[in-house]
Amino acid sequence: MEYNYSDMKTELILPAGDLYKAKIAFLYGADACYGGLAKYSLRKAEVDFDFDTLKEAIRYAHSFGKKFFVTFNIFAHNYNLEKIEEDIKKVAEFKPDAIIASDPGIIQFVRENSDIPVHLSTQANTTNWQSVKFWQDLGIKRIVLARELALKEIQEIHNKVPDVELEVFVHGAMCISYSGRCLLSAVMTGREANQGDCAQPCRWLYKGQIEEKMRPGDFFPVREDENGTYIFNSKDLRLIEHLPELIKAGVTGFKVEGRNKSEYYVAVIARAYKKALEAFKAGKFLDCLEELRAETETINYRDYTTGFLFGEAKKGEVYPDRVQIRTHNFLGVIEEYDNGFAKIPIRNQFKISDEIEIITPNKIFKEKVGAILDRNKQVVEVANPGAKEHIAYVKLSREYPKYAMVRKRLK
Repeated sequence: MEYNYSDMKTELILPAGDLYKAKIAFLYGADACYGGLAKYSLRKAEVDFDFDTLKEAIRYAHSFGKKFFVTFNIFAHNYNLEKIEEDIKKVAEFKPDAIIASDPGIIQFVRENSDIPVHLSTQANTTNWQSVKFWQDLGIKRIVLARELALKEIQEIHNKVPDVELEVFVHGAMCISYSGRCLLSAVMTGREANQGDCAQPCRWLYKGQIEEKMRPGDFFPVREDENGTYIFNSKDLRLIEHLPELIKAGVTGFKVEGRNKSEYYVAVIARAYKKALEAFKAGKFLDCLEELRAETETINYRDYTTGFLFGEAKKGEVYPDRVQIRTHNFLGVIEEYDNGFAKIPIRNQFKISDEIEIITPNKIFKEKVGAILDRNKQVVEVANPGAKEHIAYVKLSREYPKYAMVRKRLK
């Protein structure tokens, strides 16, 4: 008998680098967001939360029946612990739906200073069912599994420990090191990835050959062109077409990487994965898959891979360039209307008569740019980006909702 998945619980979890992006994520389909204070987060440079905005993000999520998970997912040194108990207590007062952590010491602090559920971060490298059971015995409610697991391993974990919630990353950048535990940045730049300050040397261009010290003359084979090589530069993960297999394997949490990404990335990916999950439950997954896959290619990306989902990563998993694939320009977000003109902070250049697309949570519209006014309401032919205050007022054929995304296909 075929299992009915229509009522099965699934949760789409989007990154929130700040309060604004959290609001965008929820509007475009996220069931939950994750974010936190910079000093305790693995995306320190991209996180823009303080206690006040974190509190507001949690309140905002709950007002729409959504969830917000707070990250305390660094690997802590002693100096990180000086105020952490006080900060955990303060965050707990905001009533987040979970705290994401990997460091056992931080997990213990959370348990001693709050009753907030703990979700185990992917940084804990959970790769087998016995480890899941170990963490379950310590009171962990959900495990964000290591990215290095194959589908059959995820299925076995669920079979062995069926009452633990399993969450996996389904989209976003991949670290070349095991579950992100990288020391390249710390060694090469003094910026420690496991303290949230990765300089991403894996994305740099390297020239020459690699020789191990104890094996002189034994060179690691490196393919390179006239520009050099990107031997450490992983492709991006995309599992949208494999959501049915993951659901059937027992996964309930579907997580997207990208607290350093734009609001456009958040909107497009949230929308695509939400529609895919809904279509699967409605028995219409294949009807919309091609369209949704195409949508994931309208953001900047490093080509796509399924990572380790179907076994060991194969040849060709390294992306051979620092410049990402780009098929569309993100032009801006509609903030409001003023006398029939859409107010848009300019992110990339556009001009009168350009053919553009307007993305809303439910539908994508084709449009053409009409008249353009600059910030002083003077008529211009071209809208150029610049500082954040660079805005344009654009005449369109109809009014679109606040937070609609505007983009243009590149020729």
